[in-house]
Amino acid sequence: MSEARLTTDFWVRAYLKRLELANIPAYVTAHGQASSGAVLVKCARLDGTAQSYERRADLMTGESAWMLLHDGPEAEVDASIRKQRSFDPDLWVIEIESRDGRTMLDEDGLSG
Repeated sequence: MSEARLTTDFWVRAYLKRLELANIPAYVTAHGQASSGAVLVKCARLDGTAQSYERRADLMTGESAWMLLHDGPEAEVDASIRKQRSFDPDLWVIEIESRDGRTMLDEDGLSG
């Protein structure tokens, strides 16, 4: 029997609510496939730099974790995200505005 999984849409809504409760502004800038689309998280530090993260699975353990994809000038991070979207139109993109780079992706319920 397969393990029940949250839909991407449900996970995104829950993540946005957690960010809202922590007073971290966040927006969905690209809607992906509701049931199983991948998610990229961009964290704009409001100083011209940004980071992007994606969840990747460890092929040996089956566990998943958020991995840093790109860290640098915001324009470069945006270009990287556009490139990813061109390969995967079902990709969700969430943008966070956080001067200290806080994404909450390492917190319980969001980390894997």
